[in-house]
This record gives sequence, C-alpha cells and structure tokens, in this order.
Amino acid sequence: MSPPCTFGIEEEYLLVDLSSGRVPVTPPLTVTRRCREVLGKHFTEEMFRSQVEVVSPVLASTGEAREFFTLSRHSLQQALAAEGIGLYGAASHPNAPWLKHKPRASAHYRQVFDDYRHVARRSLVNGLHVHVGVPGGCDRMQLINRVVGWLPLFLALSASSPLWQGQETGYMSYRRVICGEWPHMGLPEPLADWAAYERYRALLQRTGSMADDGDFWWAIRPSRRFPTVELRICDACPNIEDALCIAALFRHLVEHALAYRHPCGPLVRELRWVTQENYWRALRHGRHAEFIGIDAQQPVTAEGWLAQLESQFPVDTVDAERGFMHARQILRDGNSADRQLACLRQARDNGLNPAQAQRQVIDLVLQQGSCTAASSAA
Repeated sequence: MSPPCTFGIEEEYLLVDLSSGRVPVTPPLTVTRRCREVLGKHFTEEMFRSQVEVVSPVLASTGEAREFFTLSRHSLQQALAAEGIGLYGAASHPNAPWLKHKPRASAHYRQVFDDYRHVARRSLVNGLHVHVGVPGGCDRMQLINRVVGWLPLFLALSASSPLWQGQETGYMSYRRVICGEWPHMGLPEPLADWAAYERYRALLQRTGSMADDGDFWWAIRPSRRFPTVELRICDACPNIEDALCIAALFRHLVEHALAYRHPCGPLVRELRWVTQENYWRALRHGRHAEFIGIDAQQPVTAEGWLAQLESQFPVDTVDAERGFMHARQILRDGNSADRQLACLRQARDNGLNPAQAQRQVIDLVLQQGSCTAASSAA
C-alpha cells in the first residue's frame, strides 16, 4: 500500500446578521479585518462581500482536520459575534435576495461578474472542497476517470440547499442546479488522460473560450495550483462531522484508486450516462434517491450504493472506517437538507408564518455550525 495521501479542506460561509437572520448586503468593514486577524493565511475572500472561505493547512488525518476546523469556526464565531455577525454554513440561505448582493471589489471578481452577469450574481451559495495530494507522475485525469462515477453519492451525503428565495425548491441541492448554469462546472469531460486534458484546455484558450490563466470548475478536477485532485461537487456542511466524513471518504477513494488501479468501470460512454443520471437524482432527491449501480447498472438505494463503495474500496484505515460509519448515519438519519426541511415544516405546523419558519431554519443552521454543535457531534 502506498503512503497515506495528505489532504486539505476549504469551507465557504455566508455572513448572517445575528439579530435579523439576513445576509447583509454590505457587512461591516471590520469583518474582513477580524477574519484576517483570527485566521491569517487560512482566510480568503470569496465572490460576494457577504461570503468568506476558510482554507485548511495540509492535513495528515481526520483528527488534524477536526482540530483545525473546530478551532477556526470557534475563533471566527467569537470574533464576528462582536460585530453582530454569524457564520452560515449551509449551501444556500432560505431567503437571501441574490439581486441585491454585491461582488468583491477585486479585479478578478469584477471580471467574473462582468463575464457571467446574472449567472454569477445568482451564485450566492456555499460549497465544500476537498483536495487530496497525489504522487508526482500520476496521470490525474486517469485517476479522476476511476473515481468519477461515485461523485453523486458524495452530493447525496452533503446536500444542504433545499431552500431558495423563500421557497422550497423541490431539490435537496439547489446549489448544484445553479452550478449547472455555469460553463465547465458540471461533471468533468470524459478525457482519456492528461494529454487529452491539455489538448482540450489549449483548444478553449486558442478559441477565446478560456483565459490563459483560466481553469475548469468541474465537480472534480485536477488542481492547477497544487498536485491534487479536488472534489468540488459537495454542498457546504453546517455539521463539521459531515464535512470530515466526506473528506475521509474521498481521501480513501483516491488512495485506493492509486494503490490498486481500479478500472474505470463500464465503457466510458456508459459510465458517463450512469453518472449523469445519478448526479441528477442526487441533486433532486438527495439520500432518498434510487441510484443506478455503477457495475451491475441496477437500481440501488443510497445505503446499498454506499455498501457497494465499501465493498470495492475496502476499509484499511481508522479514518476510512469512521468515515463510512458516519456516512451510514447520514443516510439513516438525514443530511442538512433533511433537517432544514423538517424544521421548516414543523415551524409551519406550529402556526408560524413563512418568515418566522425560515428564521427557525436559519437558527438551526447557525446552531449546527457552532463549536458546541460540532463538539457534541464528534
């Protein structure tokens, strides 16, 4: 077995006014300064003035990741509470009016909003990204082809965006619906190897479809900054243990694919069909979906599909064992989207009006993202 892969995690958050529950269009100017003071190089600005990102150091274990994000969340929450601001860790806010929100003032984000207009402005959503380091000489496109079929399962585990603009969307991950409006943000193109990837990228640059320093935003991609493969399909997870579970499972998947060179599954074209269909089912129904098994191509529940993953990628580390254990718990008890919808419906049953019911959801997400909630879940 090869040495364990290092990994890193990026979490995005919306800023929320603690008194009103709203996402402020213009947060206090001191917010960014406080974030930098608390996190230093581990803080980055995101697309919107009301959005921030926390970037982990290079990690070697789930324990290290838990320690970093428990401390970073706690420190940020404490610092921002002095400004009346909280960290909203679900992928979408129940009622934030996207038309009112402003991009960051940086030249990069101004260009993004100029290029993509309403598509960019509608993207007031949070994601969870996981990088896993791979050895030099690894063909990362071939590696991606060996694991891409399992991506919809990760979305089903992480789904946390069922509400948008004051409405139940009917989707467990409405964030991924919004992602579908962007170019190069869905499943990766079925490119056979790194050479094909470079040819494709060169074609887009040569024809003006991509800037020289441009990148793909696929659901999984080879990072151009780091020697990693990056999982991007997942919704942000308010519960830190859900995020750690996803990171552990993805790391395990990559390590096993590297060590045992799993085949790409059925014919590449058929794998693409099945993965695209499972992707749709995951964003629409989350853990409640009936998926298509990659090999047998027969209907399977989310629990059954997770069992197939464990059978094909057997547990060989404590982190992986705990990751599968927590994933089974999510599929049994519900993900963040399930909890938000249950909270909303219970509030309505209790006679609250729509705005009051949505505020109950906001408070639930804030509570589940707090260090107290994280500690109790650990």
